[in-house]
Amino acid sequence: MRVPLALMATATALAITLSGCSAPAPEPQATAGASSDLIEVRGDFGDAPKVDFPTPVSPGTTQCTTVIEGDGENLIEGQQALVGLAVYNGTTGDEIQVVGFGDEDPVPVLLGSNTLPGLSKGLSCTSEGSRVAVVVPPEDGFGEEGNASLGISGDDSLVVVFDVQRAFMPRANGTPQLTRDGFPAVVLAPDGRPGITVPDEAPFESTEVELLKKGHGEEVESGDQVVVHYTGVNWDEGTVLDGSTWEQGGPTAIIVGDDAASQGGPPFASSLEGVTVGSQLGIAVPADDAGNPATFYVVDVLGVV
Repeated sequence: MRVPLALMATATALAITLSGCSAPAPEPQATAGASSDLIEVRGDFGDAPKVDFPTPVSPGTTQCTTVIEGDGENLIEGQQALVGLAVYNGTTGDEIQVVGFGDEDPVPVLLGSNTLPGLSKGLSCTSEGSRVAVVVPPEDGFGEEGNASLGISGDDSLVVVFDVQRAFMPRANGTPQLTRDGFPAVVLAPDGRPGITVPDEAPFESTEVELLKKGHGEEVESGDQVVVHYTGVNWDEGTVLDGSTWEQGGPTAIIVGDDAASQGGPPFASSLEGVTVGSQLGIAVPADDAGNPATFYVVDVLGVV
């Protein structure tokens, strides 16, 4: 999948304990306004849009106007989507980039700190299957420095049209399952972030997998690219490993299969084969001859790309 240049500036018998009710869905960070309503967008969803607007577009805040309304809940902070996007200089009207439409692969976008604030705000008012027109003031775009390589000055706004082709769930939504005695305990925060308590018992001698939540989506096959959230801990020390997607602010995509780990993928990659989307797994990985310590991972399976 291609990323658009410069715009993307993821001990108890009960292994899962639900800690209270889920937090209510946050309000969108942008709404329709006079500037976003000026953007005229024509064409079918999924195809490159024809976009017209009077220049200059000078919004005081990021605004979004829905052109085609999709289904489901609005995207939220930390969620990943696959989109087509058409980007324009809102001051001059010049086209900057049109990508992810038609036969092209959609672009992965994470609503978070690695994405321009205006893009995240604009996506927060849309859902899967939607087309939305977003206008972004300089402070939510490239700021006072602008972006010379894209022909954007520090005073230029942006106009962006998104087609949200896929939206991956922000956390595993399957049915909680009971696990064996001696398995690490997992407690979930309201947003789905796992807290892990490793028992005093010695680590397992082979990789052991427990289904913590049983999802109801499609089954993962070997070779699939899968979007996951995960946290790993050192079994002996109880410390969180580097690379936790929850610490990085959003999920990531990995390849599933027996060879994935040897090719630089996480050590639990082969354990996801046959699991259904929406599931959460607890995976204990023993120490190996290369000196890697015994670890325990909690993995949310959020979707197949």
